[in-house]
Amino acid sequence: MKREALAWCLAVSAILAVLTSLPFLLAFERQGADLRFTGSLLAVEDGNSYIAKMGRGSAGDWLFRSPYTAIPQTGVPAFLGYLLLGKLAAGPGAHEQQVALLHVARVLAIPLVVLATYRFASRFIGEERWRRWVTVLAVAGDGVGWMVLAGGRGDWLGSQPLEFYSPETFGFLALLTFPHLLLARAFLLLGLEAYLESDTHPRAAWLAGVWLTLLVFVQPISIAAAGAVVGMHQALVAVRSVLRKSPPAFAWGRLRSAVLALAVPLLLVAGYAALLRRDPFLQTWAAQNILRSPHPVHYLLAYGLLLPWAVVGARRAWRSQDLAPLLLVGWVIALPLLAYAPTVVQRRLPEGGWVALAVLAALGLGSVKLASATRWRLALGTIGLSFVGSVLLLVGAFQAAAMGAAPVFRPAAQVAAFEWLDQNAGADAIVLAAYDTGNALPAWANVRVIVGHGPESAGLAELRPRVGAFYRASGASPDAQALLTDFGVTYVFVGPAERALGFDEAALPTGLTPVYHQGEYAVFLVARSVPVARARMIGGGLETCGAGEARWPC
Repeated sequence: MKREALAWCLAVSAILAVLTSLPFLLAFERQGADLRFTGSLLAVEDGNSYIAKMGRGSAGDWLFRSPYTAIPQTGVPAFLGYLLLGKLAAGPGAHEQQVALLHVARVLAIPLVVLATYRFASRFIGEERWRRWVTVLAVAGDGVGWMVLAGGRGDWLGSQPLEFYSPETFGFLALLTFPHLLLARAFLLLGLEAYLESDTHPRAAWLAGVWLTLLVFVQPISIAAAGAVVGMHQALVAVRSVLRKSPPAFAWGRLRSAVLALAVPLLLVAGYAALLRRDPFLQTWAAQNILRSPHPVHYLLAYGLLLPWAVVGARRAWRSQDLAPLLLVGWVIALPLLAYAPTVVQRRLPEGGWVALAVLAALGLGSVKLASATRWRLALGTIGLSFVGSVLLLVGAFQAAAMGAAPVFRPAAQVAAFEWLDQNAGADAIVLAAYDTGNALPAWANVRVIVGHGPESAGLAELRPRVGAFYRASGASPDAQALLTDFGVTYVFVGPAERALGFDEAALPTGLTPVYHQGEYAVFLVARSVPVARARMIGGGLETCGAGEARWPC
């Protein structure tokens, strides 16, 4: 990469880092004696879970064990980046340190994704201004789903526009949320670029394997996009070889590159699959992690701004003597197949397709028979429309920071109760709390909860009503007592969310002893007069072992 291009990429990265960090700085300024900032402005529930993972790393974990379930876990090599980040935080103010580390990682990942996008675009585009156009559009642009909001239809056809909740579909949302999403996009693009480079430099296939292996470590599901794109490229290369009667070895060389690029990543994925088959918790987590794609019209709104020009670019790519642009064509063909694949994580699979569409659109716009100035005005108009959704996201982030409301902020009194548990409950103590409380609690305290996160709380559909019933009965009914013993609950947390479910301290049973009480928040210790029963996963449901059973599984 030339020095001027590198300087431009770093300048764009700096601008994006500043723009996306300003609302977080405002949120830090907004917190005070009465409020504490969670660290997230968007996707707060997931944000708390990542801070909790960092907390587990800070406590000494090297394997991931979710704090959002009371089900015993053996631990898996997942979320390694967050576990490692957590090890940099220690001592007083651990939560603030973890939030700061999360955003340092996010800011440092921005130039990586900008540079990776520019390099990928440069593989297909020779003119500098079009490379820059693709980079800015791919990293900071969105679709035109905002038109649905402008029409007052925020939940049209059953979902919001994709730019407001799907970082895989675009790119800007990831800049405002989590670093692993940025790293996944960067590693995917670098891996595919190295795979294409192996056509002339065979050793680059090994480098492609390294990048795609890193992709598996930060976002395993995204290897599906890499495999689909490489597979479609191989298929189109074979078709072109037949149609143009090219020597078969021309295609076999690329097949070797594909095997070298994907072998280690796919072996790692096979290892994860083997763990999934053996670990009841992981099976339940996978079953509950439902991310269906929205109605196809939403994808048309997402990609429709670029599709006309991308079609022109695809025709140009097909007619080119260079076979590398066929990867872009194959990627676009694969998008609907990925988005509606027969899996519960459909929406995760079209990772990076927006970048391929942007490159094809640049090829199309750059080749239409119009005056150069007219083409460039069309390009600027396209990028202007694509920025509307990003601006709305940024404005929404500023509004969330300024409002000082839940779930972005937590009452300082609640956080004080969380911190008391962190200091006094002991590692892995199981705390019963309402779902909303349970989501935030592990981000401040090294404890485990029964419910608190959609995918990670095993048996959520069954347990959430049981938790609600516990608080409605104020812990005094036989079923309430059974919940405590089934999961070895040590502490019961009570605050406004729990009282809203019906908890009344006047009806408190003798087995709950108050050990913390400040304002609206209280913590009760569960008496242990009988052996504790244990719960285990059976076919996606829960089964209680006999009282006093110590081994696992039951």
